[in-house]
Amino acid sequence: MIKWLFKYGAVVFLFNTILLSIKETMEIGNMIFLGFTSLFALVLFINPQQIKSVIFHKAFSFFLLINIINVLYWLFFHSFLDYEAEKYLLARSVQFAIISFSIYYHFEYYRNKFLDHLVYIIFGIIVISLVVNFNVISGRYSGIIWNANQLSSFCIIGFASLLLNPRKKTNFEYFLLSIFLIISLSTGSRGVLIGIPLVFIFKFGFSVRNILYAVIAISVYLLVVTLQLDTSVNRFADQSLFNDRLLQYQYSYETLIQKPFFGYGLDKYSYIDESLVPFYLKDVVVGAHNGYLSILVQYGIIFGFLVLVIIFRQSFLFFNKYTFKNLENRFYIYIIAFTLVSSFYESLITGINEFQTILFWFALAFLSYSKFHQENAN
Repeated sequence: MIKWLFKYGAVVFLFNTILLSIKETMEIGNMIFLGFTSLFALVLFINPQQIKSVIFHKAFSFFLLINIINVLYWLFFHSFLDYEAEKYLLARSVQFAIISFSIYYHFEYYRNKFLDHLVYIIFGIIVISLVVNFNVISGRYSGIIWNANQLSSFCIIGFASLLLNPRKKTNFEYFLLSIFLIISLSTGSRGVLIGIPLVFIFKFGFSVRNILYAVIAISVYLLVVTLQLDTSVNRFADQSLFNDRLLQYQYSYETLIQKPFFGYGLDKYSYIDESLVPFYLKDVVVGAHNGYLSILVQYGIIFGFLVLVIIFRQSFLFFNKYTFKNLENRFYIYIIAFTLVSSFYESLITGINEFQTILFWFALAFLSYSKFHQENAN
C-alpha cells in the first residue's frame, strides 16, 4: 500500500483536480484531497528515512528551498492560531512531497506511460461532456466542467501531450487531436490562441510546415470571426486577449501597494482587497488573474522575489538544445513555457488544487530528476 502510494500519489493528486472542477463531484474531490494529503503526511511521519532519500534529493532541492521560504514567512508573519496559513503551508509541502516521491519511485512510468493516461482521461472528460451537452456552438462551451477556461486548459494539455509525443500517430490519435482542438476553441478561452500555436512551435519549430499551418489558421480565424459565435477567436477579435483582465491587474496592483514588502499572507493567493474595488465592479474583479502579481500580493516583494527567482531559475535550466534533443522532454518543457506565459493572464503557479499548476510543478521536478538521472548514467 505504501509503495503504491509513493508511486502513484501524483496521479491521484492530479486527477482529483478534475473532480474538483465538476460541480457535482466537487464535494467528493475535497474529501479525497483532505483524506489523501492527510494519509500521505502520516505515511511520511512514520517513514522518516524516506524523507532523507527523497525530499533532500538534489533534483528536488528547489522544492526544499520554497518550503523553507514558506516556513520562514509563516514564522515571521503568522501566528500559531492562523489555521488557514497553516493549511496552505502543509498542503504545499505535502504537494511537493507527493510529486517528488512519485517521480523518484516510478520514474519510468512517468516517462513512458503517464502521458498516454493523461490523454485518455482528458478525452473521457470530453466524451462525458458531449453526452451531457452536445451543443458546442451555443455560447462558451464548458461541458461538465464548471469553468470554460478550465475545460480549455484540459484540451490544450491533451492536444500538446498527443502532438508532442514522438511516436507515429494512429488515425484514432489524429481524431483525438481534432477533437481537442475543436473543443478548446469552442470554450471561448483566448488562451487557446497562445497555447495551440505554442504547441506547433515546439513540434515543428519555425519551419515551412509551420508557416503553412499559420496560413491555414489565419484562414480559419477569418472564417470563424465572420460567424456570430462565442469561440476563442471571436472573443479575441471582439475584445483582445487582455481586455477584461486590465481591471483585475489594476486592483491587484493597488492591493499590493497597500502591503508591498511582506504581503498579505500565505493563504491569500490570487487575492484582491475587496475594500478597494467599487461596488459596481465586484462581479467583474474577482481575483488577480495573474500568477506573478498573486505571488507578490501573497508574499510581498521581498519573499515573493525569492520565490520567483527560484521558479524562473529552475524553469530556464531546461530551455536549451540539449534538453530539447530528448523528445520525451518536450511536453514537459512545453508545460513550463505555456504556464509561465499563461500566468500573465491566469492565477497559475500559486494555488494547490489546479490541474495546470500541478503539472507545472511536476514538469519542473520530472525534468530535474531526468537531468540528474542522465548525468549519473553518463
